[in-house]
Formats: sequence, C-alpha cells, structure tokens
Amino acid sequence: MDQIKIGKFISSCRKEQGMTQATLAEKLGISDRAVSKWETGKSVPDSGIMLELCELLKINVNELLSGERIMAESYDKKAEKNLLAMRQEIEQKNRQMLRMEYWICVPALVAGLVICAVAAYADLPTGLQIGLIAFAVVLILIVAFIAVGIEQKAGYYECRICRHRYVPGYWQTNLAVHMGRTRYMKCPKCGKRSWQKKVLTPEPES
Repeated sequence: MDQIKIGKFISSCRKEQGMTQATLAEKLGISDRAVSKWETGKSVPDSGIMLELCELLKINVNELLSGERIMAESYDKKAEKNLLAMRQEIEQKNRQMLRMEYWICVPALVAGLVICAVAAYADLPTGLQIGLIAFAVVLILIVAFIAVGIEQKAGYYECRICRHRYVPGYWQTNLAVHMGRTRYMKCPKCGKRSWQKKVLTPEPES
C-alpha cells in the first residue's frame, strides 16, 4: 500500500466533507495526532475503524486502500489488489511479533539459567542462593507468560481437521500441550481436538 497516496486522499476527502483533523478525530474517538499521521503517510488507519472512517469520508474501503476514487469497471481488480496488500501487511506484522517473542524469551531464559548456575555453584550464603534461584524462576515464569501472550495474538491457529483459522483465548493457548508453536487444542468451529499449527494470515492461500 502507498501510505503517502492514502494519506493525501484522506486529507482531500476530509476537506471535501468540511471537517478539520480535530473534528474527524473526535468523531472517530481518536487523537488528531493519529489523523495527522495518516495524512502525512506515517501510518494507515487501523482496520477496526476503517468502516467508520469511510462512512464519514463518503468513500468505500477499496477506495481508501487505493488512495483514489475507483471507477466501477476497475473495482474488482482494485479490490483484489487491496486484499492482497492487506494480507501481506497482516503477515508481516505477525511475523515481527513472533520474532519479538524470541528476542524477549531467549535472553531472559539464558539469564535465568545463568543466575541459577551462579546460585548453585558459587560460594554464597544459603539465603542468598535461595533468593537468587527464586528470582530466576520468577523471571522465567513472567517472561513465559508474556511470550505466550505475544504468540496468542500474533497470527492464527489452523485446525488440522476443518482448516478453520482462529485466535484462541490466552488461557486456552497457555494451558494447551504444545510442541514449539503447534498446540493441541479444541477447534471452536468443528469442536474437535487436534494439533493446530501457527499461521500468519486469517485465510489460506487461494
């Protein structure tokens, strides 16, 4: 997606509707700084408010993502292109989140193990040894909970039986038996349990 082009289009449509950045922001329940970032191409509107934004600007989602008015004869082609761009953006964002999980988890795990080793083998008072080991265990547990939260939100799980893709709840993810990022869970669609793999997009490749 061309963020600069989308930003200029949002600005133009906003002015056509006689709204200031502050007015548009107020109607959407966001800050005028967010609207300014859209219009300067620094970011794009979140998918959760796109429909409301389009309604206020008197445009459709495909026009918003294209950054221009779309003639009827080219609508389908533009729609397909925009859907592909959104899919790629979702995939990239989820990949970055999963990469962040490693950057948080691995150093914390190594640090926790090093602290445990020092506490176990260094010539330290017993109370200090116990305190260090307790600290290391708490550190590892906290980071593990954070890592599961990141994994739960980044991407989707695909049922091996019906191929339904969904985002499970935090505790369903946390308590599920797992091997890496593949977890044994109950599918909300077919109701059957299977080993479900982590995927980055809400629907399979067509």
